[in-house]
Amino acid sequence: MIDHLYAALDQEGIFAFRDDEELDIGQPISSKLMEAILVSRILLVVISRNYASLTWCLDELTAIVECMEDRGQRVFPIFYDVDPCDVRKQTGWFEQAFVVHEERFKDDSEKEKMQKWRAALTRVANLSGFHLQNRYESKFIQEIVGKIVNELSSTIQQPHSDDLGLVGINFGLEEIMKLCSATDEGNDVVFVGIWGMGGVGKTTLAQAFYDKISDQFRDKCFLKNVREISTREGIVALTKELLFSILKRMDVHDSEIRHRLCRKKVLIILDDVDTLEQLRALVGSNNWFGRGSRIIITIRDKQLLIAHHVDRCYKVKELRSDDAFKLFSWKAFKNDHPPKDYIELSHNFVNYSKGLPLAIKVLGSFLCGLSLQEWDSAFSRIQENLDKDIMSALRISFDGLHEKEKQIFLDIACFFKGQDRDEVTILLEGFGFDPIIGIIALIRKSLITILGSRLWMHDLLQEMGWELVRGECLNKPGNRSRLWESADALDLLKYHEGSDAVQGIVLSLPQEQKEQLKRDALSNMKKLRFLRISNVLLPLGLSYLSTELRALEWHGYPLKLLPTGFPSEKLVQLDLCGSHIKHLWKGFRCVDKLKSIDLKDSASLIETPDFTGVPNLEKLILEGCTKLSKVHPSISNLRCLRLLNMKNCKSLQITSWDISLESLEIFNLSGCARLKRFPEIVGDMNCLSEIYLDRSGIEEFPVSFERLTGHIVGHGSLQKYFQNSKCHFKFDKA
Repeated sequence: MIDHLYAALDQEGIFAFRDDEELDIGQPISSKLMEAILVSRILLVVISRNYASLTWCLDELTAIVECMEDRGQRVFPIFYDVDPCDVRKQTGWFEQAFVVHEERFKDDSEKEKMQKWRAALTRVANLSGFHLQNRYESKFIQEIVGKIVNELSSTIQQPHSDDLGLVGINFGLEEIMKLCSATDEGNDVVFVGIWGMGGVGKTTLAQAFYDKISDQFRDKCFLKNVREISTREGIVALTKELLFSILKRMDVHDSEIRHRLCRKKVLIILDDVDTLEQLRALVGSNNWFGRGSRIIITIRDKQLLIAHHVDRCYKVKELRSDDAFKLFSWKAFKNDHPPKDYIELSHNFVNYSKGLPLAIKVLGSFLCGLSLQEWDSAFSRIQENLDKDIMSALRISFDGLHEKEKQIFLDIACFFKGQDRDEVTILLEGFGFDPIIGIIALIRKSLITILGSRLWMHDLLQEMGWELVRGECLNKPGNRSRLWESADALDLLKYHEGSDAVQGIVLSLPQEQKEQLKRDALSNMKKLRFLRISNVLLPLGLSYLSTELRALEWHGYPLKLLPTGFPSEKLVQLDLCGSHIKHLWKGFRCVDKLKSIDLKDSASLIETPDFTGVPNLEKLILEGCTKLSKVHPSISNLRCLRLLNMKNCKSLQITSWDISLESLEIFNLSGCARLKRFPEIVGDMNCLSEIYLDRSGIEEFPVSFERLTGHIVGHGSLQKYFQNSKCHFKFDKA
């Protein structure tokens, strides 16, 4: 049920954090989970029959109840196949669970924890919630989602703090509502442009509008960061996202868009548009959409709205002084008014920010918790800057970071904006930083945000980060710590202009542009720790890669071998998708920090290396390695491996292969046409939840296979093997 509920909330544009990781007994709640609990406006607790038997669930519930009582957060219990009375009194299934706990936990501290668990269950069971009883699950989920939508809509009307940046937004919201009011023109489709300078609150206003009226539309899409995604992934990616949000399918050609959407009443928000091409491709004209549709566009350049014939426009202005002061106070003091001793300085900072919400938030977050003397010092530093521009206000917050937090901020600005938080965290750990604490610190200081599972920052903050790096050496990019612009990176590599100052390089060239590099292109960069590169040729080979590299992402790597002496013992991530690698390495190599290897579509790879020296590997992706025929037996010793993807390894022929991968969650052998026998399973593989065998040649299974549980996709002839197993089998009709 949780998967369906999560998907239903997502379709309504509601971001839901779902904790997928079970905690070991005695392990504290992760900072990521605790942060999600603290910032959530509504907390849903799904209580099923085995809920009380899971200590990590009870620990989370205790934290949720504490937040509810201390912070006033809304909590709704969902009783799934259980009686709320059993939860309240700990009878039935819940009594059985606590009998086990009492046998297991004998210490006084453990008994005290059990009392907290019981109190939390009783407290939550007394709340008004949702009870499945004998209803259809689909209707049950609709009821829950409807309630959540109404709750969120009601909280939008009268914001009491700046938690969502809503201070001073009511006037702008009313103006947008007026502009979107019904007309007598044509098919009653309304386009509205929201324009203004960066950091003035265009996205916040669009989000507030979306939250206020989205329940009036069945089909809707909030397409965020159009400029960024268009630059990185192209218009096609944006089109697919728009179609999927509205049509709930992606197998629709561009030529069908108008035909499919013209019958639908849709709400579409295009956030941060910067080209006419984006507007024409995504929201061509009024006749693309059905009656009553509303199209909202946030943009910096009003001229683009005029060119696209959007005549209803609203300019977002800076906050009025009283609203600016209130927003600043919430960020600095968690109250709508400062203490008496801070009033004058607060006015000084607010006046300096010139009503720009981004500057107010960043300054207020930076000053929160500092002494009066530190406030005086900070304002003196700002006044020293003769330009007194927005960047100076933002810079003071950066200057107040610890050194490693500064490095994390600059890495995100230059390399990792928009990427998955968990994946970036692994890399930052490999760089020697403390990313969990560092990322939380940056969030608290309003320097970054989390969108879904991705790290994000405002354009102006990213531009500040870029300027800080450029300022390290204005005239010679080769003496800067980070290079992210293709022109700078390409010149550095082609003309051998690197130095020990360079720590990271991104060079992503378009597919049609192929550049040749010399053998010693990377030789001068001994401190290089991050390299992401694609579409370059090495006609004379490559003589050197830094042994300081923690992450190497070289798509289309053109050589059959990596340079002698590499991979480095410090390497955390190795991504050589589409490479010409024949042997990754030969013999034993100690790469004990390596967590991810991705060799997808490396068509020349014929065998895997010895994995004995890679004990901490978590992901191994060999999909599309069509010549791969040999897998080194040491693969069975990878105790930390969670993902093993060998999809479409068409030459794979394993006659004897034992596996004992206790952490493995996903095992993909789809399309391995020559593979006839599934490997023998040694030991427990209780984590394995997904196995893909469709289009494989597998016809024989060991007896040990019956012990597996999880979801299996395979061809229909295999179904007979799973009649007595605990697996859920789905056969491939093709």
